[in-house]
Amino acid sequence: MDATEDVIRYAGFWIRVAAAIIDSILWGVITLPILIAIYGTDWLLGEHPVFTIHGIWELLLSYVLPAIVVIVFWVCKSATPGKMMTRIQVVDAETGNKLSTGQCIGRYLAYYPAMIPLFLGLIWVAFDKRKQGWHDKLAKTLVIHLQQPTPGDSQEP
Repeated sequence: MDATEDVIRYAGFWIRVAAAIIDSILWGVITLPILIAIYGTDWLLGEHPVFTIHGIWELLLSYVLPAIVVIVFWVCKSATPGKMMTRIQVVDAETGNKLSTGQCIGRYLAYYPAMIPLFLGLIWVAFDKRKQGWHDKLAKTLVIHLQQPTPGDSQEP
């Protein structure tokens, strides 16, 4: 990426926050009605410890399935729906190409150490010169703005 480093526009902290919020809203719209149908409104409004999982469906719909969906989106589209809507994508930091499946899995798992110390590894994006969080550094990824077509570029149908 050294030769094209100066033309890459790294996606900064706030656009990545916006993409994450979009993804969270979309996932909530899909899963909350299902979880309420299974566990009732008491599950949503009840008083219970924060890190309690109430059953297999909550585990699957809140933790397992989102991991699978995010990884599949990264493998197939290089972006989650929120990243697509904000016109950013995740690429290999060395080549600028699509991520390998192993990189996608590693990046997802690397969110955990990035979040544990008060989300410092995610906030790191705001201060890093390449706008990489700890999860990006561990997985060797970058989040970049999609290239805008320049005038004169031919568009293939």
